[in-house]
Amino acid sequence: MTKKDHPDSENTDDLRHHMSSMLMRESLIDKDVVANTGAESPVMRMLPDAKVIKVGGHSIIDRGRGPVYPLIEAIGEALSTHRLVIGAGGGARTRHVFSIGIDLGLPTGVLAGLAIADALGNAHILGTLLAPHGVVAIPPEIFGHLLPFFMKGAPGVIFNGDPPYALWEHPPEIGRIPPHRTDAGTYLTAECFGCKTCTLIKDVDGLYDSDPKKNSNATFIPKISVSEMRERKFETLPFDQVLVDLLERSRLVRQVQIINGNKPELLVPALNGEHVGTILHADG
Repeated sequence: MTKKDHPDSENTDDLRHHMSSMLMRESLIDKDVVANTGAESPVMRMLPDAKVIKVGGHSIIDRGRGPVYPLIEAIGEALSTHRLVIGAGGGARTRHVFSIGIDLGLPTGVLAGLAIADALGNAHILGTLLAPHGVVAIPPEIFGHLLPFFMKGAPGVIFNGDPPYALWEHPPEIGRIPPHRTDAGTYLTAECFGCKTCTLIKDVDGLYDSDPKKNSNATFIPKISVSEMRERKFETLPFDQVLVDLLERSRLVRQVQIINGNKPELLVPALNGEHVGTILHADG
């Protein structure tokens, strides 16, 4: 488009090219303008056939050979029919470094950066155990850029589940612990790349109305929406609280399923779309 053709042009002899776009002369804090960006075009799915799983650090990896080896076998079996993006959780070391950092007065952004290092260590552990299956652990510096490339050449890839906010981590509503941890980071990966499913592997069957490790009469909840989650205000959750906010705003991955990693036989059915844990889903 030339300036001659531009509606705001006063000089019809100026043949310089000007860009024309819907946001060129708009304020990006105008709510109506921002709302229109949601319907401008469908969101592209970059990896529509990939399935994302997250292996809990504290709940699975920290427990050692007992729960880890059977789960590795189940993941190996799943890799024969599914392409997997595997997020690694942090664990006890993350909690320890949080305790030290909080005692020293470190800000949330620094704590988030420290957590990334812990999850990366667990990613390397999983990468070693799954190496015989051709799975590779991708360094965080190249993960986002080269994930599609690696997914073409390997049946699965592993990454540290923490999102790389680090110093730019959002301040939490309460306290100083980073709100976006490995559940959130794994889900955001699935949402950004438009993956088919997202499964969180924990050490419980899913969501309960109270902590089943403390209350033997806790009631299992097989399926729940984000709006009901907000209404019920659970005291404890087996996943990052911020995941509720992320699902509420999701465009591509509208639900996650939480399954029990101590029952590795559930992994393949979950990846096949069976309901074998708790499904947390967006409204609508």
